[in-house]
Amino acid sequence: MSRIVAIVGRPNVGKSTLFNKIVGKRIAITQDTPGVTRDRIYAKAEWLGKDFTMIDTGGVDPKEIDEFMTNITSQVEIAIDHANVIIFLVDGVSGLTQTDLDISKMLHRSGKDVILAVNKADTKGVLDTQFDYYELGFGDPFMISAENSIGIGDLLDKVIEDLDQVEDEDDDEDRIKVAFIGKPNVGKSSTVNKLIGENRSIVTNIPGTTRDSIDSKLDKGDSKYLFIDTAGLRKRKKINEEVERYSVVRTLASIDRSDVCVALIDATEGISEQDSKIIGYAHDAGKALIIAVNKWDLIEKDNTTTRKFEKEIREELGFCYYAPIIFISAQTGQRLDNLLNMIDGVNENYNLRIQTGVLNDIINNAVLMNQPRSDKGRQGKIYYASQVSVRPPTFVIFVNDKDLIHFSYIRYLENSIRNNFGFQGTPIHMIVRERSE
Repeated sequence: MSRIVAIVGRPNVGKSTLFNKIVGKRIAITQDTPGVTRDRIYAKAEWLGKDFTMIDTGGVDPKEIDEFMTNITSQVEIAIDHANVIIFLVDGVSGLTQTDLDISKMLHRSGKDVILAVNKADTKGVLDTQFDYYELGFGDPFMISAENSIGIGDLLDKVIEDLDQVEDEDDDEDRIKVAFIGKPNVGKSSTVNKLIGENRSIVTNIPGTTRDSIDSKLDKGDSKYLFIDTAGLRKRKKINEEVERYSVVRTLASIDRSDVCVALIDATEGISEQDSKIIGYAHDAGKALIIAVNKWDLIEKDNTTTRKFEKEIREELGFCYYAPIIFISAQTGQRLDNLLNMIDGVNENYNLRIQTGVLNDIINNAVLMNQPRSDKGRQGKIYYASQVSVRPPTFVIFVNDKDLIHFSYIRYLENSIRNNFGFQGTPIHMIVRERSE
């Protein structure tokens, strides 16, 4: 299940600073693909060997008091929708404000797990006022300095403790969780409705975790699915920046819950920058991915149309070269059965584990065909490889010198693995570690 932590608070209390301190190292090593790192509002984090997702609800810059309260309310509602644990951050220098008290009332009504943190505690006099914050009703406050990394370790210890107490959704553990993502009006809801409408077995519509998402369950044959119909992301020029921010958070939270993402592209419009950005979110999150070109029934075709469209997608979405492409019509139901089969296949690949002996045979053969580079008489060497996890498949390659193992060579080893096992529809993570000879 998703483990999501949101930072909530009024403007200028240090939310983004705390967010960057917690996830900064992860962001620094993330490749620059279209996705979460550009917005810096959503990122993976880790503490004490346990992973979770951080959401930063900062960025509100109110100009009027009415707009101010509207935006603050929207921030807290989004956090309440998605978070398992909420860090309520207040400013120790300016002290309690009416806005802090208003936010605390909303958080109490939510019933969510809330941890109170008082920022800028290294400023003179702040520690003397710490008892004032008991008025907010969240128990002992954590006195921290996000800027100077004071008290953050203790805060994260509490975050992990509370996350571990979150109950898993056992009823859905055996289902393939599929998020349908894409721009507005691309056909996400129509696709889900057609799938559950023509394959009636045990189908139950249940409220999703957001106001903009409906979860649908479908059992077909031996497969069980949980379809997540996400809110679409509009182009920024067509929507208020803050509303866009919340739409992004909702979509990303849905992606985070999923095993497989089906990214829908409108065949009548072609692939756009916004499509690339949305698909980049799923890629950055390490999810299994299928690209579905919808409204294919509306396209006039000849014997080159499909090939041209596939070529355009591969050129625009080079970072997800592993994703299969399928041409569908939610309106007519064209190839939707094939889409379900494709979901089954990529989910199987997403969970595929290769035996260590077989994996090293593949790596050794690849090295025999193409040696790593050498530099100043020192030859790069690959000692062995091990698959350390699935969802997505993750491999550790042990080498003598990381500097001699270029990124292109790691891609070569990845391709060797794919040539033997396919892994269609799933990203592969390759980690290089040095080992003494």
